[in-house]
Amino acid sequence: MKAYKKYFDQALRLNYPGQAVDYIRETEFLYQGIRADLGFVSSSGNPMDRRLYISGYFLALIQVLDRDGKSMEEIRSLVTGIASEYVRPKNKWQAFLKRLPARLIKSGLASILLKKMDRMVSRNAHPEGFRVRVLTGKEETLGFGYGVDILECGICKLFARHGFSKYAALLCEVDYITSSLAGLQLVRTGTIANGAEQCDFRFKRTGG
Repeated sequence: MKAYKKYFDQALRLNYPGQAVDYIRETEFLYQGIRADLGFVSSSGNPMDRRLYISGYFLALIQVLDRDGKSMEEIRSLVTGIASEYVRPKNKWQAFLKRLPARLIKSGLASILLKKMDRMVSRNAHPEGFRVRVLTGKEETLGFGYGVDILECGICKLFARHGFSKYAALLCEVDYITSSLAGLQLVRTGTIANGAEQCDFRFKRTGG
């Protein structure tokens, strides 16, 4: 079982003890159909595309809950709760590693790695995947030295393909959680899921 699936199972058993077994089984069944759309991910040269595996599992869960009449707010609460627990550092070492990249962002090594990252993610390896621009200039990154523009969002494409576009923005909220764990404040003016032409990721340090 993929490591992230246990967090889905735990959340469902906690929040829906009487329905959890059915929800887990239905989520896994629907995910198998979604997974068939993601065959390109394993061979994609764009590492961003790998995010589609867990995003697909979130989509399957959302489909189950939506069909059972759960409200948008109830689904949002469950999705953000699962995501928070999944990315939460489980020990001090993990917490340190999550904050390390922000501390090294202005180093020579970071510059080399960011250029390499830009080469990998700026190419749309598959029509259903991501295309991303990595920014390193001070003016364009609020002085931080690192920012990202998502020009094509594989998650939005996946949710749209399955008729669940209205829920894609729920996964955008996870970005604030991961940024906070990295010791950063995410500054964003829009996302593709909410109708913007691109998703802009800019950051400010929060200390720690």
